[in-house]
Amino acid sequence: MQMVEKDSKEILLTKEGLQKLEDELEYLKSTKREELGERLKQAIAFGDLSENSEYEDAKQEQAFVEGRIIQLEQTLRYARLMDDSAANANIVSLGSRAFIKEKKSGREIELMLVDSLEANLKEKKISKDSPVGQAILGQEVGKTVKVDAPSGVLEYEIMKVERA
Repeated sequence: MQMVEKDSKEILLTKEGLQKLEDELEYLKSTKREELGERLKQAIAFGDLSENSEYEDAKQEQAFVEGRIIQLEQTLRYARLMDDSAANANIVSLGSRAFIKEKKSGREIELMLVDSLEANLKEKKISKDSPVGQAILGQEVGKTVKVDAPSGVLEYEIMKVERA
């Protein structure tokens, strides 16, 4: 996951994506911190900390969790919900679901265009910064776009756009 700098611009997220980050932060701050505190207490009870692998493991995990908490807080500071109410229904925009067809194979693909923080291929969410995302962003239904891929140039036709 990328680190957000203080002078970066806002991060546009779906409602689901924003909720996921907020839930993770809450879990880490409450449940995970508490679990790590207990692990540290148990490890300290084993005695000599210089050769205590349980203690070292717990300290390393604690450092990771605290770093992740900072990262999530910074991300959420700049996060905003997407507002596509003014978006044209026939143009691919952030948060829209696009149905595209690969010209060569005829294969149809459904995807949602999101910020890189939310990208997840299993959920058919691709980053606006990906080659396909960059090619279709701002394009309208019926338009054919070209994407440079390792296997050569791929052409996709935008078949349909839906608002999420």
